[in-house]
Amino acid sequence: MTMEAFVSSVEKLLGHALVQSFVRLGELTLVIRSQAYADAMRTLRDDPECRFEQLIDLCGMDYRDYGDGVWEGARFAVVVHLLSLTHNRRVRVRVFCPDDDLPVVASMIDLWPAANWFEREAFDLYGIVFEGHPDLRRILTDYGFIGHPFRKDFPLSGHVEMRYDPVQQRVIYQPVSIEPREVTPRIVRDESYGAGR
Repeated sequence: MTMEAFVSSVEKLLGHALVQSFVRLGELTLVIRSQAYADAMRTLRDDPECRFEQLIDLCGMDYRDYGDGVWEGARFAVVVHLLSLTHNRRVRVRVFCPDDDLPVVASMIDLWPAANWFEREAFDLYGIVFEGHPDLRRILTDYGFIGHPFRKDFPLSGHVEMRYDPVQQRVIYQPVSIEPREVTPRIVRDESYGAGR
């Protein structure tokens, strides 16, 4: 089946669940409505023309200040890469979270158990909540960590720093003591500088 025929077939299968589809660099990207996400993913896995048996990757994305300007639309998205071993095809699925303040989408654990740690990572780093996930807790940051460090509004220096205090003989948290500063590059004005002496 050609790529054009495959795209047409998938568009018919997904119907109103599909917001947009496009092919870039030989890979199909499907943008799915958040309300139809679970059903659309089940169709992609179970339909004989698709058979995307393997979830390769799942990640969160923050589209705030995306590209050359301010992003219009929902801020957070979940991007999933699927592989069909049966048909030797890949597809990228993108679903936008409808609420920027509390981004929520359905969990894919029931369809692909491999989604477990990927969803925990997206929750930890972006704050995206996966409804139906059996163990949605932080996986990379510390239990007491405040915020989600991959969000574009998270400060680069963080909120607190963690260090070992030899007096208390334990790890302590302190407010970040880094102050913003302006760094001016050093300019060397020597004609022979770097000209191999």
